[in-house]
Amino acid sequence: MRAAIVLCALALASCQNDNERDAAVNKLFTSATPRQAFDDVYEEVTKKPTESIGAIEKCGEGADKDVHLCVPYYQCDGTTQTIIQDGSRDGFKVIDVRFGANSCAELLDVCCKIPEGGAPDPDKNREPDIDNPVPTPRPTPRPTQRPTSPPLQAGCGIRNTNGVDFKITGNTENEAEYGEFPWMVAILKNNYNPNVDKNLAICGGSLIAPNVVLTGAHCVYNFKINDIKVRAGEWDTQTEKERLPYQERNVVRIITHNDFHQNTLFNDVALLLLDSPIQEAEHIGLVCLPQQNQIIDSTNCFATGWGKDNFGKDGRYSSILKKIELPIVQRQRCQELLRTTRLGIHFNLDKSFTCAGGIAGRDTCTGDGGSPLVCPDPQNPRRYVQAGIVAWGIGCGEEKIPGVYADVAKFRQWVDGQLQQLN
Repeated sequence: MRAAIVLCALALASCQNDNERDAAVNKLFTSATPRQAFDDVYEEVTKKPTESIGAIEKCGEGADKDVHLCVPYYQCDGTTQTIIQDGSRDGFKVIDVRFGANSCAELLDVCCKIPEGGAPDPDKNREPDIDNPVPTPRPTPRPTQRPTSPPLQAGCGIRNTNGVDFKITGNTENEAEYGEFPWMVAILKNNYNPNVDKNLAICGGSLIAPNVVLTGAHCVYNFKINDIKVRAGEWDTQTEKERLPYQERNVVRIITHNDFHQNTLFNDVALLLLDSPIQEAEHIGLVCLPQQNQIIDSTNCFATGWGKDNFGKDGRYSSILKKIELPIVQRQRCQELLRTTRLGIHFNLDKSFTCAGGIAGRDTCTGDGGSPLVCPDPQNPRRYVQAGIVAWGIGCGEEKIPGVYADVAKFRQWVDGQLQQLN
């Protein structure tokens, strides 16, 4: 059954330890963490309020008491600014992600007028989510049913350019829209122990079939299947107020490339087989894979992840998924540029790599390892194909120093072959 799911999805998609990894090419990119403990490990990337924002009066306090209430964005009518009682209409369509710009404590809450008769009962007609239980709910109203979802777009590689549910404003830190890159997943550690584990999370990855994740071999090489799990549909790691829940699955098999070199990161590609398929949703979908040896030469590719904004101890992890627009750098040019670094004039870029970036301040960084680099499909620019897997780099975001990625087009036949063996 698993093999059938895998092969069907691929048809659509056609268009030891932390110190050793860090020493591979000075600093490898690694990734984020389970929601309940992000605050314990990472510092959220925020910025000081801009002067134009000023002091924000808290919703429902003082003269506003019993007049307005903070509710999840989808429970507030964007036209009347009133709490939705029947849950049959879409709510707010704009969320401001600037620090201090929200009169509610939660990013995805909005200040909404309480209708005549008072706020609806928060527990009335609410159905439990068995697969993704949430913490004890806060005293905010919940709709009796969720808003009607629009039809799903068929096929792989569909980027939700304007986001799902709402569009964000104030996104000065390269934040992605909610659900913009539906194939993005986080690879997380099970049984996190802060006294032993350096990080809660391992890497990013991409969904290439409902039960298959593509990631970097360096991310999972030293882990057993019971050590990790996969989360799809994540966006803001600091909240669970999104209308659409994330989905988590356990890993039943880790497949790394036979020719993966742990020290040099040659052939840095791996597959994770999940215990059950991820269900397609508005904010969850598949990425397309390129044909074997397909040439991808695009100036508007995107890399995504929850990684640091800068290299080293001064860098801070992001709570909201980030996107960085990058150009592909041709192999020969990339090798020439890397030879100007501490790698030296005799450095040779292995044929299993591709490069992107080399623009100051725009790069993947620590925390983004295994995450996808996607580019518009030359044959169909509305769809995106995965060109690379974040592998390594010299620092982060330095001028004329591209980031290095595993070249997915070099491994398409390997991916197909591994999955065909599941028959």
